[in-house]
Amino acid sequence: MLTGIEEVDWASLGHAYGPADDVPALLRGLASDDPAERETALDGMYGAVHHQGDVYDSTLACIPFLLELVADPAVQDRGGIVELLTSIGGIELDADDELDELDPDDEEFIPAANYAMAAAAIAAGADVFLGLVEDTDPEVRLAAPCALASLHPEPARVLTLLRERLTVERDTEVRLALVASVGRIALRHAGLRSETVEWLAWLARAAQDPGLRLAALAQLARCAPAAIPDDVVPWVTELLEEIRAAACGSTGVAGDAGAEVDGGAGGDAGADCGRALPPTLIGQVRELLEEHSAGRPAPWTEELLRTLHSALDDRVDDRIALILTQLRSPDRWQRSDGIWLCGGLIRVWRGRYEEVVRLIGEQLHDPDPRLREAAANFLERLFDVGGPAADALVARLTTGPDGPGAAQGEPGGLDGPGRLDGPAIPGGLDGPGGSGGSGSPSGSGGSGAPSGFVGRSGRDTALLALARAGDTRAVPLLARALEEREVRRELLYAVDGLGPAAATLTPLLRRRLAEVELDEQLFDRASPLLFALAAVRGGQAVPEVLRVLHGAPEFRRDWVRESALRTLAAFGPAAREAVPELRRLLAAESASVATAAARALWAAEGDRGDVLPALERWLRPGSSGPEWCCAALALGEIGPAAAVTAPALMPGLTSRDLWVRVRSATALWRVSGRAEQALPVLLAAWEENRHARVDIAECLAEMGPAASAAQLAILTELTRRRRHNAREGGSGSHDIHQDEKLLTLCRAALARMERGAL
Repeated sequence: MLTGIEEVDWASLGHAYGPADDVPALLRGLASDDPAERETALDGMYGAVHHQGDVYDSTLACIPFLLELVADPAVQDRGGIVELLTSIGGIELDADDELDELDPDDEEFIPAANYAMAAAAIAAGADVFLGLVEDTDPEVRLAAPCALASLHPEPARVLTLLRERLTVERDTEVRLALVASVGRIALRHAGLRSETVEWLAWLARAAQDPGLRLAALAQLARCAPAAIPDDVVPWVTELLEEIRAAACGSTGVAGDAGAEVDGGAGGDAGADCGRALPPTLIGQVRELLEEHSAGRPAPWTEELLRTLHSALDDRVDDRIALILTQLRSPDRWQRSDGIWLCGGLIRVWRGRYEEVVRLIGEQLHDPDPRLREAAANFLERLFDVGGPAADALVARLTTGPDGPGAAQGEPGGLDGPGRLDGPAIPGGLDGPGGSGGSGSPSGSGGSGAPSGFVGRSGRDTALLALARAGDTRAVPLLARALEEREVRRELLYAVDGLGPAAATLTPLLRRRLAEVELDEQLFDRASPLLFALAAVRGGQAVPEVLRVLHGAPEFRRDWVRESALRTLAAFGPAAREAVPELRRLLAAESASVATAAARALWAAEGDRGDVLPALERWLRPGSSGPEWCCAALALGEIGPAAAVTAPALMPGLTSRDLWVRVRSATALWRVSGRAEQALPVLLAAWEENRHARVDIAECLAEMGPAASAAQLAILTELTRRRRHNAREGGSGSHDIHQDEKLLTLCRAALARMERGAL
């Protein structure tokens, strides 16, 4: 075994962490009789030789040996090696990465060439995968179909083999992998698509096993979206019920009900339960997956439904109907899957989600803590969209899932105790994204928690969702939270959505701000409190705010000052006590500090001849884009009283920086009403950068009839199904909120235009 491994000059090759002289030991480790050594070796291959999907010269040198290991039935855990080879050889170059279009001297050439050579080398030895579909190890049989569909150079031969194998394979998850791989071949090879689609359509109707029919339907949707039947929702609903019934053993449905209960191919996963395996990344991932699937009678339905939802794409109504079916299911696993699938749907697509949100709210009272946590974490990102779940959130916060007092001491939610937040973006009005922990033991309830409150972290999540929904019933609950030693910072940023009712929080916010130490952690601790005080217009807190302003340490001093000045500006005339300090800071070297001081000074006493000149000094040649934007925003807030600054704003309309153009145009309209000059700039920016649309729509709503030229752009936005800020591979905690805000502003702008036309 591994003949010739010593003949390779591994030290001259490289991987992610330098010379590859450790690779022979990794390859031998893959063939070890010790499961711990095998896992460590596989983890090392992914961590160094195939780091984050990269292919190095050492990766290429490993391919013959990996193929040799896969072919040897004496080697254990070969399924993992097959998956490694599939990953190495299955990277497909984008159109922009074609080798004949790359310069050999370009730094991108070598990685692209390595990917191509890896695919070719594995394809040359891919016949080894053909025999693996009959291997005695179910993990190998589970990995082989995808390897064949991705890497074998004869797709028609593979297609025949996979379809034939389906007639004799008995393991549920392997059968599903066979169907998924058939779909993969259809997607990759247009010449085979027609017959494959026809076969999938037949299998979706003819198979006795409901799981197999659901898998065929999901792949049919991927390969031929136009062929998705109109009755897809009742069809899938019926299949899910059959799967549930079969797994519960309550019907005589044919198929692998027992295998489904045992997790199919995962049945061998517990073979090494008693062995202490090393703490590897692969092991951690495996444990997370096992924990996620623990107790599930048919864990594979989650992936099938995710595939189906992805294929349905913009058929939002069908996707909502499917999720409603899941959320109404007696199977808690289906309800849990419905929540996660809805997260991907609502983040990307606009729609009518009232009933979905209400049903997710109902999950807050489920006996399963994981289901409650999933529901609460989903709801906290919805803001106003979460309104239909408000009653359920209130009940959750005051009674718990099993009646009054039942939830006290409940284990914390997904945030976990002691998790630290990164700093908020200075000057940001929305507060930081993400979710942070409370810093105190979850479930403790804190010194001020009343009887019946849920565990600390779970309570914070539900309370944040309620506050972000704008429900004033959150105010007394926030007051109780403010009595505790630690307060989750997002709760403070949510105060601004609660309106005048939140003014009662002012004394508590003042007290907490007065207790903040003036050390290097000042910004992280004080900025959420300052934001909340600004939201409630707590002018009584001027002494506490000035204490922070004067005592800011050098570390992040400008950030602290800007936050404090924004708060003073929100206090308006109530901040007259701060006027001497505000005048002094007009001359600050930082544009963000100086312009924030100007805004606060204007709000406190109007212009005494120094505010407008202080802002205009940042609208001069040589000012940076951020400096210009700070001044333009401040002038826009002042409005018509700053009309004399209009000439200074004009150069910003032609800046190369889009945000300078947007800020200048909006400020120009607000100070002078010159729509004929501002509107073309705003419309151009609307098309150029979708992330500027919220700010632009706010200005268009103010313009009313003067913005009639923007009517088509607004109507087009309102008819789009996809959220304006949806992006692949990630999302922010405020994305849904920002898109809903855009829609609200667009409707307001359109209404004003239409009224003006009457």
